[in-house]
Amino acid sequence: MAIVQGLALAAALIFAAATTSLTYAASVVTYVFGDSLTEVGNNKYLQYSLARSDYPCMNIPAQVLLWLTSFLPNFWDFEAAKLGIQSPPPYLSLSKNDDALLDGVNYASGGAGILNDTGLYFIQRLSFDDQIDCFNKTKEVIKTKIGDAATNKHVNEALYFIGIGSNDYVNNFLQPFLADGQQYTHDEFLELLISTLDQQLIRLYQLGARKAVFHGLGPLGCIPSQRVKSKKGICLKRVNEWALEFNSRAQKLLNTLNQRLPSAKFLFADTYGDVLDLINNPTAYGESELVEFIDGAVIFARVPLILPELQAKF
Repeated sequence: MAIVQGLALAAALIFAAATTSLTYAASVVTYVFGDSLTEVGNNKYLQYSLARSDYPCMNIPAQVLLWLTSFLPNFWDFEAAKLGIQSPPPYLSLSKNDDALLDGVNYASGGAGILNDTGLYFIQRLSFDDQIDCFNKTKEVIKTKIGDAATNKHVNEALYFIGIGSNDYVNNFLQPFLADGQQYTHDEFLELLISTLDQQLIRLYQLGARKAVFHGLGPLGCIPSQRVKSKKGICLKRVNEWALEFNSRAQKLLNTLNQRLPSAKFLFADTYGDVLDLINNPTAYGESELVEFIDGAVIFARVPLILPELQAKF
């Protein structure tokens, strides 16, 4: 898929900037941050989380949904396979001193957002700040195993994949019963997102991140929870424009950070156009309009979904 190829290219550019050795690409350690599009099971370990895959939905038994989300590849799985690297396990599945922490970790959590209050109605989830806290704990454990100097080298050479921001719209700003959508104009909300993201990426850099891929938003106006607001069931233009504004500002932020922070190589992966084309021309990709297509980014179902978190899988 063009979407996966685009993300893989962004990551490959980082690899190329470091070395052209195939051995390096095969052994690179990855740390993954994000929401449901990249989660591999952390929320399963959060007892009270509603952003989990073991709830019945659309007459599909819970155990079937859990099996599907456990064994079908998600967005990062596809990218990792394309790059020929291993997709790391969920952070909460590992013991505190697990040697597997040295091989990479996935901190992503369904319902997570850039803002800490995003997804509050899911009760439990790991926000981006929470995920960075977990990475900090990982680094401290690694220090006890290999020492300070080796740990700094380890985290400097790792690849960081970040896919977050959708829930800040879908499960926050666009929800009429939540405060942020009432309190802020979109320009103010966008400023809040970008300024918060700025501090979060700087913190990751301070913890040792040097090579990162940030995945931008897709056409959020085309997800079921937004299309249902249109009398004709079409994509909401305004919401898609907001997603594009976020992507533009996020890309500018990454460019600024690359200039401000020595040795930083933060790349922006833009798949908005590919996803929109997939939505508008599903048959060109061999997909039916009524078939759920999950390559980590898209769902074409025109049926009511139980949780907004599932609706966010556009």
